[in-house]
Amino acid sequence: MSLLEKFEHPNIFTTTTDKLFNWARANSLWPFTFGLACCTIEMMATAMPRHDMARFGMEVFRATPRQADVMIVNGTISEKMAPVIVHLYHQMAEPRWVVAMGACACSGGMFWDSYNVVQGAEILLPIDVYVPGCPPRPEALIYGMQQLQLKVKMETQVGRANLLKTGPFGGIEPLKSAGGILGDIDRGEDL
Repeated sequence: MSLLEKFEHPNIFTTTTDKLFNWARANSLWPFTFGLACCTIEMMATAMPRHDMARFGMEVFRATPRQADVMIVNGTISEKMAPVIVHLYHQMAEPRWVVAMGACACSGGMFWDSYNVVQGAEILLPIDVYVPGCPPRPEALIYGMQQLQLKVKMETQVGRANLLKTGPFGGIEPLKSAGGILGDIDRGEDL
């Protein structure tokens, strides 16, 4: 148990350290080098000199999930790729965030009626920021990452209340059935 988890209620010490930690986290987001489809090209363009995501403190794309704290899910998620994405997400260290980039990651995109396409990344992972478009421009991804920075600055890590709110594993459980990660789920009903 960490020092901050011992406090039941925030006080001056813990809220000050919370602000300091959130400032450091927000200004050093490390995205995971991970791409599924055509949106990956736009994600790569954001790190190039023309758009230069390094200006905002998020230029260090990590090649391993254990060193990254942001997963940018970009492109069409097939049923075959879904368990791999969930597995990679669970390998990332806490705290971790997910950005859904592109129409396919947000809602299935133009392939929404296909038998092998997941109808949005929120079925698999808790999404923090949605970046719509087909494909979204690099400016849109930078804006989405800036919105994620604002969200990170507002989070609280203090006390047991945060642990009870999110649970020890981030509050998500992957959907499992006999047919695989998504299996026989009827997409017309509420989950």
